[in-house]
Amino acid sequence: MKETGIKKIKLKMKSRKQKKHFHMRWQYFLAFFLLLIFVFYFLILKDLPSPSKLAKYDIPLATKLYDRNGKLLYEIFAEQKRSLVTLSEIPQDLKDATIAIEDKDFYQHKGINPIGGILRAVKNIIVKRRLEGGSTITQQLIKSALLTPERTIQRKVKEIILATWAEIIYSKDQILEMYFNQVPYGGTAWGVEAAAKKYFGKDVWELNLAESALLAGLPAAPTSFSPFGSHPELAVQRQHEVLRRMVEDGYITQEEAEEAQNVTLVYAAREENIKAPHFVMYVKDQLVEKYGEKIVEQGGLKVTTTLDLDIQESAQKIVREEIEKLKNYKVGNGAALVTRPPTGEILSMVGSYDYFAAGSGNVNVTLSKRQPGSSIKPVNYAIGLELGNITPASVFLDYPTCFQVTGQPLYCPKNYDGNFHGPVQVRFALANSYNIPAVKMLYKNTLETFVASASAFGLDTIRDPSKYGLSLTLGGGEVTMLDMSKAFSTFANAGKRVDLTAVLKVEDKNGKILQEFKDDNFIPDVSREISYPTNLLINGPQVISPETSYLISHILLDNNARSSAFGSSSALVVKGHQAVSVKTGTTDDLHDNWTIGFTPNFLAAVWVGNNDNSAMNPALVSGVTGAAPIWNKIITRVLENQPDLWPKTPSGIEGKNICTVSGLLPAGEGACQTRYEYFKSGTAPFQTENLRQQVLVDKTNGNLASLDQTENVEMQERQVLKDAAGSVYCLDCPNPENYTSSVLRVKPSWER
Repeated sequence: MKETGIKKIKLKMKSRKQKKHFHMRWQYFLAFFLLLIFVFYFLILKDLPSPSKLAKYDIPLATKLYDRNGKLLYEIFAEQKRSLVTLSEIPQDLKDATIAIEDKDFYQHKGINPIGGILRAVKNIIVKRRLEGGSTITQQLIKSALLTPERTIQRKVKEIILATWAEIIYSKDQILEMYFNQVPYGGTAWGVEAAAKKYFGKDVWELNLAESALLAGLPAAPTSFSPFGSHPELAVQRQHEVLRRMVEDGYITQEEAEEAQNVTLVYAAREENIKAPHFVMYVKDQLVEKYGEKIVEQGGLKVTTTLDLDIQESAQKIVREEIEKLKNYKVGNGAALVTRPPTGEILSMVGSYDYFAAGSGNVNVTLSKRQPGSSIKPVNYAIGLELGNITPASVFLDYPTCFQVTGQPLYCPKNYDGNFHGPVQVRFALANSYNIPAVKMLYKNTLETFVASASAFGLDTIRDPSKYGLSLTLGGGEVTMLDMSKAFSTFANAGKRVDLTAVLKVEDKNGKILQEFKDDNFIPDVSREISYPTNLLINGPQVISPETSYLISHILLDNNARSSAFGSSSALVVKGHQAVSVKTGTTDDLHDNWTIGFTPNFLAAVWVGNNDNSAMNPALVSGVTGAAPIWNKIITRVLENQPDLWPKTPSGIEGKNICTVSGLLPAGEGACQTRYEYFKSGTAPFQTENLRQQVLVDKTNGNLASLDQTENVEMQERQVLKDAAGSVYCLDCPNPENYTSSVLRVKPSWER
């Protein structure tokens, strides 16, 4: 009995040890299992995306820019260029070819091929020592849309899990459609529509069997099999392999395969397809500023711009051809801008001679700060008219004159032709672009008033009066072509400034309108005949009165008034259109040459020069050479089939006959030579011409005595004219044009 008790005790002890060991083994197993789950979670499940995101996947869609008539200008995209299509839009040949070469059992498996696919993957690991191959279409979609591209076992496990999961959520057709829209086909082409455009220049539904077979073979190795790659013959070999597989799987016959192999594939041009490149980049910058870079490059926006591609291509051709003619005259670049003044729409933007030229070809000169030369003078005279300082009949004495500004060197401007023209009325001073009258106009208006008014005209780069002198009216400041176009549009718009716009409509990828341009004067088709815009409906601040804008516009279209300097048959005359207002401008250093002209409906601005600011040949560049011939050809093209619209005469305009010398009323019939002039109501001269008066005359030369002269003088009756700036001129003195320079003293604002 005692032995039996001992045995029982031993058995109990043994049983306890066994239970203890069992519990320990179970604890180890549980710990190991939990560790496996922990590792599996952090390596595989943590951050594992849901396959439900496939349908909601934020695909980087290309933003497409169109001209106003629906012609594609450019597609903006980041590193991936995509355009979505439905499965029904994809040709059956492309569907069959893709399934044949990529996943013959696609409609049978549940996301992975457990035998063939896994065996091929293991073979590649052992033989090729890399993890690839064996992926079904579903796995390829998962890899492309949801996972990173590295080749690791960890990523492969994720791929298998997500592929199986995706097959539960989506139908086969949904998966196939997402595949066609999301996998890469080489370079920036992601999805079959982008690939069809890139390689064949057509939409996916236009592809034939031969083209479909080639595209179907690309996703396996887009770079190696690309027809645009280093070995295009591999693309053909891959295409033949796809066709062979299609025959094996019964999709096509051998005869159809051979026929497709014999088709000569015609590839699209490989150059980047961009039209109106400076304009496109200008619009892109605006879109990025408003919507952000990600939305613009990946949001699939549809942007309808104001550009008219027909006008744009004509302007580009004209600029390129004309600049080519000027190369021997040290003119290396040119730019042009065409707008619609009443709406501010940009119809054409040529930023340089050639956007793709090496160096600075992509610099958009329409946005660059350049000196405007005399083209800014109309703004100066408009200020004088608006303030009542002058009328078109006011006289400025064009003779040697110096200006003394406190704290600055003596400024003595000269005319472009080197001559002085005596008494000149404002109409002729502006039309012929004489410099001394323009400086006198600024002297009378004051520099501070000009700078303050410049911003109202849209010349935002002219700000601080202390930085400028009286040469500002001759182009001493810097402006952009866009701003000059806004300023000149003010004259076309009866005094209203309209900011420029480049976009008509922006739609998101779902067709929702994000932005839309609306204007009562908007006309979609600018090629058809357009009548007068409705001035009352022009949206913009009233910068100057309609009367002032009318007078400036009328002076600038007066070919007779400008004939002294430009001749009667210059490039400023537009055949078939007499009523085109135009102004030229050339800087003294011959760095910049401008021509800007407009009608009530259209404006064209042209600049020629050099991006490096080197001087042009003085033998070529003048008021009517350089930019003017280019401008003439562009505005002639724009005005094709358009009526010759003269500026509308406002109610506050009246006309009178005046004396051609003094600008005053004739004392009687035949008392003086007369001409007809327009005035703002109430500003026409009321005094009759009577220029004879008693003045001090130098007895030695018979000319007017100087202000400080007291000896050798006597009172005589002479014909004396006093101009708008206070200068005095003797019409019947022996040598009125041989005066020494008079000095007009200009006090800065703080001394007034």
